[in-house]
Amino acid sequence: MREIKAIIDSYQQIIEAGKKSVLATVVHVEGSSYRRPSARMLVDENGITTGAISGGCLEGDALRKALYALVQKKNTLITYDTSDEEDAIVGAQLGCNGIIQVLFEPIDEQDENNPISLLKQAVGKKKACVLVSLFDLKNKKGEQLGTSLLVADAVTGAIENQTLSERVIEDANEVINARMCLFREYVDGKTHQNVFIEYFAPPVSLVIVGAGNDVQGLAKMAETLGWNMYVVDGRPTHAKQERFAPSCQVIVSTPEAILDNIPIDDRTAFVLLTHNYNYDLAVLKCLLDYDMIPYIGILGPKKKFRRMLADLNEEGIKISKEDMEKIFAPVGLEIGAETPEEIAISILSEIKAVLSEVQGGSLRNKEKPIHSDDNTQFDTVQL
Repeated sequence: MREIKAIIDSYQQIIEAGKKSVLATVVHVEGSSYRRPSARMLVDENGITTGAISGGCLEGDALRKALYALVQKKNTLITYDTSDEEDAIVGAQLGCNGIIQVLFEPIDEQDENNPISLLKQAVGKKKACVLVSLFDLKNKKGEQLGTSLLVADAVTGAIENQTLSERVIEDANEVINARMCLFREYVDGKTHQNVFIEYFAPPVSLVIVGAGNDVQGLAKMAETLGWNMYVVDGRPTHAKQERFAPSCQVIVSTPEAILDNIPIDDRTAFVLLTHNYNYDLAVLKCLLDYDMIPYIGILGPKKKFRRMLADLNEEGIKISKEDMEKIFAPVGLEIGAETPEEIAISILSEIKAVLSEVQGGSLRNKEKPIHSDDNTQFDTVQL
């Protein structure tokens, strides 16, 4: 998300400078690749880039292709085959062994629904949405429709083929419900379109309960990830805006009033770091009323959490099995963390793993490829 926001900011600067630009987007990958579909890079007319579509091996040629698309004033689809060790353009022996489809789109700033505009609207929404990119693998030299639709509560953009449009929107709504990207190949007697239906999850929100010095590193790292940040504490001496990044919302609050000031959904994680047992316990009690919260981390040893359970039990509050599964106490992955910064890495890694529904182990122990091939094939749909 942070990279996309950087692209949007760069585009605004390009427009203000009166320059032209091209957006390069990875729209499909077959096999292994450093970046996956949805990776983007913005190129201005002077060759200045923002973002990346690979680990560096494709950017040089992609820059040239982008400038060529800018001169031609039309969308272009380029295939990079990193499995071909004799490919002089990509470079030999990269070890990726993937076939990467990259869509290059010159941006028309006069078009209110150009790809950057749709992208800006997508990342600005607080709910899940879908961005639709159309291209034609069977006729790469032909017309490439490009980024055409944003589907959320309403539809922004347009596809001229009404039958195709209706089916794409139907599948886009399916993607929102399934929470995963989808690839389609739509065909009839006259039409052939490959489509990348890209799922945009709502932004992650991290609520740090506690504003001590050890929280500052965690807040800074989360801000780097582009997460929405909240820091809450009952102490006005600690909960001061100047102690945290400008993008971080700092709130002075009692435990019972915390959720009055913070919107929560199934992408909101809480970490209790006040070092004040009673404050943490009161907050935990409040959070148990919200089933949609996916993650609650509690700093401290296991005996602290056992004490919390006992105290809640005395009040007649018994934590359900479902709530126990989302409480992580002690908080964080086991990486041997000692310093506040190391603990912050441990916490953020665990939150990311939970939201991604993975275990968070070492990749070397994973028998399957890093990126699953599931759901990456084009399902053919007859119009």
